[in-house]
Amino acid sequence: MSWITKSLSSSIGKKLLMALTGLFLCTFLVVHLIGNLQLFKNDGGYAFNNYAVFMTTFPLIKIVSYVNYGLILFHAFWGLYLTFQNKKARPVGYAVSNNNSSVFSRNMAVLGTILLVYIVVHMSDFWYKYHNENLPFVQYTENLATGEVQTTMMEDGYTQLTKKVETYNEAAGTKTVIVKDLYTVVGYSFQSILLVLFYVLAMFSVSFHLYHGFQSAFQTLGINHPKYTPLIKNIGIWIFAILIPIGYAAMPIYFYIFK
Repeated sequence: MSWITKSLSSSIGKKLLMALTGLFLCTFLVVHLIGNLQLFKNDGGYAFNNYAVFMTTFPLIKIVSYVNYGLILFHAFWGLYLTFQNKKARPVGYAVSNNNSSVFSRNMAVLGTILLVYIVVHMSDFWYKYHNENLPFVQYTENLATGEVQTTMMEDGYTQLTKKVETYNEAAGTKTVIVKDLYTVVGYSFQSILLVLFYVLAMFSVSFHLYHGFQSAFQTLGINHPKYTPLIKNIGIWIFAILIPIGYAAMPIYFYIFK
């Protein structure tokens, strides 16, 4: 195993760890955004609250989530560590030539720190509250024939042993779901203009971070070919540096303006 330790502690090994964890987190950003787009459905939070239960109870998803949390912390602190080493010796971050470095590559540590603060705020606002606090419950009654959903807020103090209870009424052709109401918590939180502005600022940081980081990770992995590099660059710019940050930033803006 010593050769693995030596490889990972070498300059290229350190770059590879940053590249691989960074690309994994890029995948997470896409999946997480797709799930959170349920917030835009005009169904009183029915789809989003069901999604929240699935993401926090399905065993495989829970394992992947905890691995992801660990990789976020590792990627952030490893990046800061490499920046510190960079100031002492020579660059050991993503594989980018000094001659081609940009304002983004030179400030990856600053951008990463902003994102780390954002993650802490985001997790405490939603993940921690969902798992540890007495959130309200909401009841949805879905007409199985038409798909129409009626929403009823449960009385204050209502609680149940599980995050979701689902029952069927065959005679009426309905399904009733009583579920922990994270949707309302999200809507309430984003009534704060300061929090909304902070989230938007964080998405600017995501954009700048990924503009440099996505394509740099592929360079570190040795994927630098005239045929594929332009495609990777365009994916990094249009999807990860533009569309994904816009998608995440749109959520707090939407709730602040329309809810």
